[in-house]
Amino acid sequence: MEMLSFLMIVMLMAGFVQGFSGFGSVLLSLPLLALFMDVKTAIPLVAMMGVLLTVLLLIPLWKDLDWGRIWPLLLGAVPGVPLGAYILKSLNSRLILVFLGSILVCYSLYGLFFKVNHRELGRGWAYFTGFLSGCFGGAFSAAGPPVIVYVSVQPWRKELIKVTLQGFYFVSGLMVIGAQTMTGMVTDRVIELFLYSLAPLTIGTYAGHFFFGKIREETYRRVILILLLCLGVFTIWQAR
Repeated sequence: MEMLSFLMIVMLMAGFVQGFSGFGSVLLSLPLLALFMDVKTAIPLVAMMGVLLTVLLLIPLWKDLDWGRIWPLLLGAVPGVPLGAYILKSLNSRLILVFLGSILVCYSLYGLFFKVNHRELGRGWAYFTGFLSGCFGGAFSAAGPPVIVYVSVQPWRKELIKVTLQGFYFVSGLMVIGAQTMTGMVTDRVIELFLYSLAPLTIGTYAGHFFFGKIREETYRRVILILLLCLGVFTIWQAR
């Protein structure tokens, strides 16, 4: 009973973070869930949680969804995933994590203390970003950071930034769950815990989305940079 109570609190917080910013739920939930359950249970649970969160957010943001902005990211990710798996096998994964984390920290600090000139990036950048995301996803199951940086540079409305992230996460998340199901990671226990998580995830997500609607564009971009900073620090910490 105590474990289920902690699970629902974590899911409520994860839903709120994702509902407000459009990302960050895995950053928050996976380390906390791993404190009281096996990581092989936590990883597929978080993957299922992530897909549900994207569905919950795509509903109110549906009118802003533009698949033309998302498909290049996904197509670029396809060749990146096997290359990322090869990198993980062949190179020092700790050095790669430190490199990725350092880039995120430097970019977020620059954006927080200096003015970033937001400009529309060409289609080629979308394919390249998707490729990098695929590499990091294949290597570390962390496809998000390159895409988050990519959308944060664009001069888009906050709704368009958020819905583009959700579209990318939805498709890539389904691919991850499919792979995990085929390898037997999605067990009856994982599904049971996921069902317990439905209510707190839904409440947290829509609470976060409510506050998202109350903030200005500039404030939202600063929130993204702060969360990226936390993600960078967490990535470097993982490399210990």
